[in-house]
Amino acid sequence: MTIRGILFDKDGTLLDYHKTWMPVNRAVAERVARGNPELTEQLLISGGYDPRLDRVASGALMAAGNNSEISECWYELAGDLWPDFETLLAEVDREFAELCVATATPVAGLDALLSELKNHGLVLGIATADSAAGIHACLGPLGILDQFEFLSGYDSGYKAKPDPDQVFGFMKTTGLASHEIMMVGDNLHDLHMGRAAGAGSVVGVLTGTSTREDLAPHADHVLADVTEIGAVLAL
Repeated sequence: MTIRGILFDKDGTLLDYHKTWMPVNRAVAERVARGNPELTEQLLISGGYDPRLDRVASGALMAAGNNSEISECWYELAGDLWPDFETLLAEVDREFAELCVATATPVAGLDALLSELKNHGLVLGIATADSAAGIHACLGPLGILDQFEFLSGYDSGYKAKPDPDQVFGFMKTTGLASHEIMMVGDNLHDLHMGRAAGAGSVVGVLTGTSTREDLAPHADHVLADVTEIGAVLAL
């Protein structure tokens, strides 16, 4: 089977999830809670944060949900502090996009990997639960966006993961068939999206919130990080 294109999740896949997002998650939760420390902690826990481990659980809302889904959860707890849901969502979108600029931590060796993949003629794309603005805010300063032919956020017009719609968008944009695509992500919703689309290969990585045990039953390969993709493809 020949893989001609790779569709990446962003957070926990191209970026180290906890280094990038835990400072931002806390800052945005504080903003939604209007500075109330007890409510801030409630919001984080409702999103899947375990304060004992200082980690977000695999598949939890802050790991796998999009900004709208996170905001819906937080609005149930803090809605009386906001005029309406749309105002809260707009603030969450804006804060996530602005704050990640300072914390975005790429997986070590990412730039070299992307160059290697492109040099071998592979077409690359991103399908994330973050916003389209968040893609540019997080990855733009890293100077890697020109390596990708397809960028899709939760608000880019496609159905949310694990629906295969973002993969179909990648196929339409690139002309690739589903069996020519490798889907790479750190959560089960990424792997399930790839399977539902008929991707030729579905790969899990351990730079996000999931463990090998979480991913292995659903993946063709589970890698320490994306830099091992070259070996999988025997480049």
